[in-house]
Parts: sequence; C-alpha cells; structure tokens
Amino acid sequence: VYELSRHAKEGTPGVEHLTADMTDEASVQAAVAEVERREGRIDILVCNAGFGISGAAEYTSPDDAHAQLELNLYGADRAARAVIPVMRAQGGGRIVCMSSIAGILPIPFQLWYSVSKAAINAYVLALQNEVRPFGISVCAVMPGDISSGFTSNRKKTLREDAYGGRVARSVAKMEHDEETGMSPETAGEFIAKTALRKSSRPLIALGLPYKAAAAAAKLLPRRLSNRIIGMMYAK
Repeated sequence: VYELSRHAKEGTPGVEHLTADMTDEASVQAAVAEVERREGRIDILVCNAGFGISGAAEYTSPDDAHAQLELNLYGADRAARAVIPVMRAQGGGRIVCMSSIAGILPIPFQLWYSVSKAAINAYVLALQNEVRPFGISVCAVMPGDISSGFTSNRKKTLREDAYGGRVARSVAKMEHDEETGMSPETAGEFIAKTALRKSSRPLIALGLPYKAAAAAAKLLPRRLSNRIIGMMYAK
C-alpha cells in the first residue's frame, strides 16, 4: 500500500509514503511510475485528496473556486489517467473516487465543494463505461459528515453583507455535524472493503443516514429535496 501526499508522514506499518502534489501533472506521473517500478503492477487506486471551501457564491473568488476544482476534481483525474495504462496492460484494476452526499444534494454556502463532488460523480459514471472493456471497475463513495482534519482545513469566506448571518450559521452547522460525525477509522474500513471488491454500484453512499438521503434524492421531487436542504443549511 502506498500513500501519496505533499508532506512526509510518520511511518505506518504496511504503508509506503511517496511525496506527490496532486495538482501537479509531472509529480503525479512520477509517483505512479515509481509504484509500478517497485511493484510491477497497480491493482487499486483510491482518489481521496481534497479540501473544502465555504461562503456565499457571489463573494467566493475565482481563484478559490478554481483551486477547489483543481484538487478535488482534476487531482482525481490526474491520478486516474496515470494508472489506467498500467491497469489496462495488466488486464484489470479498481478505481475508487471519494465523492460526497453533497454531490447529489448540493449544500448552500458550500457551493463549489458541492460542484466538485457532483463533477466526480459524473466523471466516475462516464469513466466506468470507457474502461469496462479493460477489466477496470470504477466507483465513487459518497460519505456525509466525518470527524477529520477536513473541518479545520476548510477555507472560509464569511463575508455576509446582505445575507444576515446565514453564512456563519450554515458553516457552524456544517462544522458541528462534521465534528460529531463518523470516525475516520469507520469510514476507512468501508472504503477499503469497497476498494477490494471487483465491482459494485457506481455511486455508493456511506452510512445509513446518507443512504437514506441518497434514496430520498432519487424519490422526492427535486424542488422538495432542495427546499429541505435549504431549511437545514440556508436559514
């Protein structure tokens, strides 16, 4: 097992660290080439690099919006494009991309994060059909709230002006739900089991409340489901 990140990490038994920046094409290609050189094959790729931004859309800078997509979406694409030739040559593999329940139920004041995860879902659905003939399976895992470093690393634009405190209230609710959410260990175990399957549904919600939310998103009229999300996060 190899993990790629920009910064060196303390050693974890059974896990090898390679330094790579998922926003840099050459860095990702070099890291994947090194894994192939050492192991001769790559069976599973889990694309989980990402962060969140929050704030009203009209006050979110284009640079911040582009940075959100650059890592959450294009970072996953760089990794997938690097491993697909290896998996195709060896006759198969498995690609798991981390999405979010926000990809199917977009959250106000977390607009660009929601856009990045909706894009991941579309990316996975299209890629699955492209690489199926090569024995490569692709899926997206859609978690909800997880108690992790994601919360403290969120970039917040709390400018309110005409919003009357709604941005701050929404972000506070998001962060409370995350801090009291599922443990990273529980989420990791689920993701590992999903990654070790040869195939699965293309979009998989993580956790019972979010499976119910995903089902509701399919069954309820979009106008109603979006109004419910608004009542939860945009009051």
